[in-house]
Amino acid sequence: MNNEFATFDIVEYLDNEEVITEYLSAAAEDPNPDVFLAALGDVAKAKGMTQIARESGLGRESLYKALSKGAHPRFETINAVIRALGVKIAIVQGEKAKKEPGNI
Repeated sequence: MNNEFATFDIVEYLDNEEVITEYLSAAAEDPNPDVFLAALGDVAKAKGMTQIARESGLGRESLYKALSKGAHPRFETINAVIRALGVKIAIVQGEKAKKEPGNI
């Protein structure tokens, strides 16, 4: 009996804009910032790190470093990557704010 399993690579499934948007949105909901950075890295790999590096104005090595686990990239770096990926950040009212009295 063969007990080998194929390695799961999310990059293979990030093949359209809707999936990418949902993946990044779900990752942004996680309180651990490493989850969002990893998701950005996954999407950048799916779209091509060289292309994203060029479009974001970052060096390829800098891009890998900025999106690595435990990194603390500047907002400008994250914003450049997000724009290069063709997505944007949207701010919406959270559940906690909706429940508090006095909120519009």
